[in-house]
Amino acid sequence: MDFRGLGFDPRMLDFLVDHIDFSDETDTKSHHAPSRAYVRDSKAMASTHADILDYPDAYKFVVDMPGLKSDQIKVTMEDDTLVLCGERRRDKDKDHKEGVKYLRMERRQGKFLKKFELPENANPDEICACYLDGVLTVTVRKKPPPEPKKPKTIQVQVNSPESQPQSQAGAAIQDGQSQKSQSQENPNNSATNDGHDKRA
Repeated sequence: MDFRGLGFDPRMLDFLVDHIDFSDETDTKSHHAPSRAYVRDSKAMASTHADILDYPDAYKFVVDMPGLKSDQIKVTMEDDTLVLCGERRRDKDKDHKEGVKYLRMERRQGKFLKKFELPENANPDEICACYLDGVLTVTVRKKPPPEPKKPKTIQVQVNSPESQPQSQAGAAIQDGQSQKSQSQENPNNSATNDGHDKRA
């Protein structure tokens, strides 16, 4: 865009642009301090993105973590939640001992934390993690599907009224009636028994 038509002096405009760029890359203490753009992005590690893949027998979580070592990454389980955490930092003590001075610092440093709530069919006891070429892959196996419940067949018995069990009262009445009928049918046996009892 040509600002000369608006009455701006091109030399003054160039000076302002250079001054703005210069101030954005400097600090009051050091010319080589991190730029404000880096300071605004200091929490970039916390917003690390991840891909979640659903396989027939497992879930996979793929997270980009360039510049980290495997011992700087921690994978844990908290109840049903998968937790990924780590930290990327510079070895400042080593740099100071070697007399190294940073002329510019733009590589992102900091901590990151990612949490994933696992589905109900995920098996928290079968988890493996692999870190290769700056990519962390966590595999969570799925639980085997529950076996379908087989229907239970109950045999139904058909009983006649005569074969049904009687109550105790009904059984006692029936026994009394049978004894009475037997005494009526054998009166001689009853008399004979009475005679024997008197002689005795």
